[in-house]
Amino acid sequence: MKTTTKLYRAALYMRLSKDDDGVSESSSIGTQRKMLRSFAEENGFLIHDEYIDDGYSGTNFDRPDFQRMIQDIEAGYVNLVIVKDLSRLGREYIMTGQYTEMYFPEHNVRFIAINDGCDSINPYNDIAPFKHVINEMYARDTSKKIRSAFKTKMKEGAYIGNFAPYGYRKDPADKNHLLIDYDVAPVVQEMFYMAENGSAPSQIAQTFNQRGIATPAVYRCEKHPYLDVDHYSQRKEWTSAMICKMLKNIVYLGHTAQGKTTKVSFKSKITLQNQRDEWYIVENTHEPLISQETFDIVRNRCVSRKNAPTKGFKNVFSGIAKCMDCQRNMSTSGTRKKGSVANLVCGGYKLYGSRECTNHFIDYETLYDVVLQELRKQVRLSAKEKREIIDAMTKEHEDTDAEQEKKKALAALEARTKELDKIIQRLYEDNAAGKINDERLNRMLATYEAEQKTITAKTDRLTKKESNPAKESRVSFFQLLEGITEIDELTPDLLHRLIDHIEIGQGTYEQSELERERGRKHQVVKIFYRFLGNLSEQTIA
Repeated sequence: MKTTTKLYRAALYMRLSKDDDGVSESSSIGTQRKMLRSFAEENGFLIHDEYIDDGYSGTNFDRPDFQRMIQDIEAGYVNLVIVKDLSRLGREYIMTGQYTEMYFPEHNVRFIAINDGCDSINPYNDIAPFKHVINEMYARDTSKKIRSAFKTKMKEGAYIGNFAPYGYRKDPADKNHLLIDYDVAPVVQEMFYMAENGSAPSQIAQTFNQRGIATPAVYRCEKHPYLDVDHYSQRKEWTSAMICKMLKNIVYLGHTAQGKTTKVSFKSKITLQNQRDEWYIVENTHEPLISQETFDIVRNRCVSRKNAPTKGFKNVFSGIAKCMDCQRNMSTSGTRKKGSVANLVCGGYKLYGSRECTNHFIDYETLYDVVLQELRKQVRLSAKEKREIIDAMTKEHEDTDAEQEKKKALAALEARTKELDKIIQRLYEDNAAGKINDERLNRMLATYEAEQKTITAKTDRLTKKESNPAKESRVSFFQLLEGITEIDELTPDLLHRLIDHIEIGQGTYEQSELERERGRKHQVVKIFYRFLGNLSEQTIA
């Protein structure tokens, strides 16, 4: 009988984080490449491609080449992944285990970690989960040590940012010290000079754009060619917000202010803003670009120029209301006589004008009332109504073509099971009557009993309770509503709890001249709830 050997198309995955860099020569990308290529060649594996994430942490899987490898697996180009050890794949044990224990097997991908002796084709790989936990403990400990070292440096006034602020460069002799960058320092000084003499941030931004002055992001890419300028596509032009941020930065006074944000976890990219009294501010750490007098004048003018609503006002839709077309956040604009905000406008239009987007705007109080009424409808659903909605979703799921096909398959398997029972019964009767001998009986029984086991396994798989995403999402949303009996007002906490985002469409006015004079317009507002998506679309007239 001719035997066949499975052809493996290998992905050689290599990773080196900043935390690993310089720790051990054995962990370098070059060393990993030699080891993986040698292993693949010795075992006769066809190398499909190399995937290298240099400078990326192992605590998350949002790495460019790792994601490229996953895409190649999905496309069927790769059926073998080889790494130096499990920590190269990842140091977060839950997600690493998801890939090694579930994703790779489900996609028929063999996984090999050379130094750990881990090969998924070998059933004795029980040590792998413990390796994942150890790798995560290492990452957690490393993160604590790094954060502690960073705090010490920040307290001393050492600059720890990846890149120097615009107007400065890192000292070649001491990367934690800033020197003046004389190529762009005059731009910063001109910015403060213009603001000191009455120019608004929007006017300064317009002037810089007209003169073709590179923004901080573009200038950074010019100085560091390895950076992708397209990554900063939204920062290729000067904006009023960009100017305002720089005019408030005390780094231009020669001071260092750091620790403005904190990561929620060493596993997560999410950061939280710290209160100002939690910052690490150290004065006179480097040479200033402007005087304290100029800084104070500009700051006072910026404060007096703000067209802010009454004290205590908070835009509850901040970070939630978005332009339906460009997906930028809606921004507050204008005030009423009583001090409340008049409108929310498209942030893209506000920053760049009509070249970026159209003038989407909506009356703040109108949006407030629409969202309040929609949330009240959800809260006021009775327990019976909630049950009916969930049952309807269950029935809808059961009525799908896939469910009908499953029922047909189960019926066919049940019919075959009954048929096999009858066949086996007749075999015993024929054996007792001497029509077939014991040897033939046992041989035939083995065949039919094997088929019965196969049918039982198929039946178990088909009858196993499948998930109903729509139903589960609705249940999750109802759980969010638990404890809320009535909504008297909207708050940021409430909105972030229940709503993912709200999209504001472009308003269109009535065709008749009379209606246009009355200012009547139609505008679509879409509310995207958490877990559910867009269940509420309102047209405001």
